[in-house]
Amino acid sequence: MSKGRDLKPHIAVFGRRNNGKSSFINRLVDQEVAIVSDQPGTTTDPVKKSIEIFGIGPAIVIDTAGIDDVGELGGKRVRKTLDILSIIDCAILVIANNQFGEFEIDLINKFNDLDIPFFIVHNKSDQEALSEETQNLISEYTDARIIEYSNLQPANLPDIIQLLKNTIPSSAYQSVTLFESIISEKEIALLVTPIDNEAPEGRLILPQVMAIRDMLDHHAISIVLQLEELDFFLKNSGIRPKLVVTDSQIFNQVDKIVPSDIPLTGFSILFARLKGDFETYLKGTPHLKNLKDGDKVLIFESCSHHVNCDDIGRFKIPNWLRKFTGKSLEFEVVSSFQQTKHDMGEYAIVIQCGGCMFTRKQLLNRMKQAVDQGIPVTNYGMAIAYMHGIFHRAVAIFIEQNEILT
Repeated sequence: MSKGRDLKPHIAVFGRRNNGKSSFINRLVDQEVAIVSDQPGTTTDPVKKSIEIFGIGPAIVIDTAGIDDVGELGGKRVRKTLDILSIIDCAILVIANNQFGEFEIDLINKFNDLDIPFFIVHNKSDQEALSEETQNLISEYTDARIIEYSNLQPANLPDIIQLLKNTIPSSAYQSVTLFESIISEKEIALLVTPIDNEAPEGRLILPQVMAIRDMLDHHAISIVLQLEELDFFLKNSGIRPKLVVTDSQIFNQVDKIVPSDIPLTGFSILFARLKGDFETYLKGTPHLKNLKDGDKVLIFESCSHHVNCDDIGRFKIPNWLRKFTGKSLEFEVVSSFQQTKHDMGEYAIVIQCGGCMFTRKQLLNRMKQAVDQGIPVTNYGMAIAYMHGIFHRAVAIFIEQNEILT
């Protein structure tokens, strides 16, 4: 499966003002992409740049504002810097002049909370070497690797690139596929792709395109059709597909047409398996039946888009859920990495879209707060299948036993 721009591993460089973060990034990417100045606070909003890492491939390096920035504007810069934590796969903490204190300790604690792998670069080592006292202090808080470095004498830059390669989790860049273990070479899958108001003019939506590409990568055969042609095809083609995949919005109609002995699932559920914590979704989905009057339901979208009356997250899922539960529910829809209106503990359940625009790490980080607080989480496709009474069928192909579904 080819990677889109946002699916590359994300690496962020953190540190205090004037520790040489921007110069370090310029050396790392071998381009003048970050503004370098002796004036503290030059870097404001996080700046992203593509880099090619041998053995990994394309990645995104992010330059951030100083974690010790001050004042009202500085506080906003720091908040934007910390917002980056939810989207990165690896971090580099740049220190200099043996300065290590509350700013670095607080950041390391955040790395640990979000399971972000990192290492430490002691910059300006040509001016002042890392002291034993600083090494011992750092070791009280982390066992992360520390490497000496100088932007003026970057002889060990290859060592840092190798360390970066060793630190980035392989799951951030290794090819993982939508149809892994469920479709093989020359097997046939029907992809039922409705063309509705949410489909872009003349094109398919991204999950459908990615599914077709993944089928091609498996040297499997994908037959793409709309709901209106599905019954005709199954009755007249003489072809028995290995699998049928549909847009979750028409699960109910497709379920009635496709014979029960042919596996059926949804594009959104394929992405739940690829990007999310699949078992947590499985366990969380049945909690939809436990919702009560007044419960808050949080719906996460992975991208911003034009909203219309057919919008699945803002209209269809809320309407289906009210009908399914018979309860008066309160819904909040949050796009991309925007903040929620309420504390996470106030929500009764979280429903996440397929996440085709997110990396796996970004999606897991986004859901972590809910999972840590024991709030049930589910996914668009699973939730829709559950509300229409076909949950077991929609996930059966991915699991070996059904005890988890009760």
